[in-house]
Amino acid sequence: MQIHERMEAVVEIVKGWKKAGETVAFVPTMGYLHEGHLSLIRTGFQHADRVVVSIYVNPTQFDRSADLQSYPRDMESDAALCEREGVDLIFTPTNTMMYPEHYRTYVHVETLTERLCGATRPGHFRGVTTIVAKLFNIVQPDVAVFGQKDYQQLKVIERMVEDLNMPITIVPGPTLREDDGLAMSSRNARLTPEHRKAAPGIYAALQSCIKAVEAGERNVDTLISDTRKMIMAAGAKRIDYIDIIEANDLMPLRALDNRPAQMAVAVFFGDVRLIDNVSLYRP
Repeated sequence: MQIHERMEAVVEIVKGWKKAGETVAFVPTMGYLHEGHLSLIRTGFQHADRVVVSIYVNPTQFDRSADLQSYPRDMESDAALCEREGVDLIFTPTNTMMYPEHYRTYVHVETLTERLCGATRPGHFRGVTTIVAKLFNIVQPDVAVFGQKDYQQLKVIERMVEDLNMPITIVPGPTLREDDGLAMSSRNARLTPEHRKAAPGIYAALQSCIKAVEAGERNVDTLISDTRKMIMAAGAKRIDYIDIIEANDLMPLRALDNRPAQMAVAVFFGDVRLIDNVSLYRP
């Protein structure tokens, strides 16, 4: 396994693989890897000969400087996990490389970024799409793997790739969960023992919503209200949003009908913001 922070080295390595007829999968991460990330790496190997992982805490997608500073980092552990999974190359760019002096260019996907996390985290998705586009240009992957836990991000990246005619196949990876149902996230490491014990209440509430839909409930307001009560009762500090959306265009639904529907939530336990989502209806 190779580790490089220079984009020129990454470009040359990938160019050599492609000249030899090999395909490349890419898994962009912000590091502090867990089993969820590793599952994305394994998915990458199912779709390509080589896998590249980027580890970069991208400052432009953080709306709070405190959140950026407290984001967990452990490069030594990340490298060991990647090597164990057979990753071919880790790309670790620097801020100076990604955003040099006088940097002025950003990528913005309209509409899909204006609700949910986009409404409560100004500039977040502009930062995401910009850094992903830059990484795509450097790595030149055939396939890129993104987790479904970050459902809105997945849909935004899919739209960007299609709209900008990027020759990349986006492959979704399923949400991996701890034994108690909490969606795996690097942010979980920041939860206090008390909040870590309470946080699985998010998934319990989502599961309860699924059961209500299966029992025939179609009123969106009722489903959201009941989910909100369960999450707050579990000990959440506050709820950023709970919404039921059309699964493809992310627009809010007022009632469940024959369109694919997703429930998405963002919840604070203490000062840690956790997101999750589940499918409510797939025709």
